[in-house]
Amino acid sequence: MDGWPRWYRGEPWPRKHLIGCAPIGMADGGHNAANLFQQLSPAQIGPSDFRVHPFDRLPYERLANGLPALMPPVIKGYLRAGAWVCGDLAWNPDFNTADMLLLLPVSRFNTRYARHFVKGAT
Repeated sequence: MDGWPRWYRGEPWPRKHLIGCAPIGMADGGHNAANLFQQLSPAQIGPSDFRVHPFDRLPYERLANGLPALMPPVIKGYLRAGAWVCGDLAWNPDFNTADMLLLLPVSRFNTRYARHFVKGAT
């Protein structure tokens, strides 16, 4: 367990959250990103205290077409580990992506997925 963080070994860890931004490609004009955002379950949306509001918000309401969304593996992994989506999608014109802010409270961390986040975990 040498590669495991102290908090995973039961020792105090100075952080309460892991945070990241996951991109969703918009080669399809943003339809998949919009569908994905609309198809999130309420349990996957963070509490209002953790909500953010992007400067360049993706107008997902106009782009959604009701088709099943393809979820990028990084987003699927974070959500399975217990992360929350913390706000509307942000449009990143430099990379032509819709960016999703994800917050993983350490208290919600599903240890089944530790090997995906922690070097040396099995």
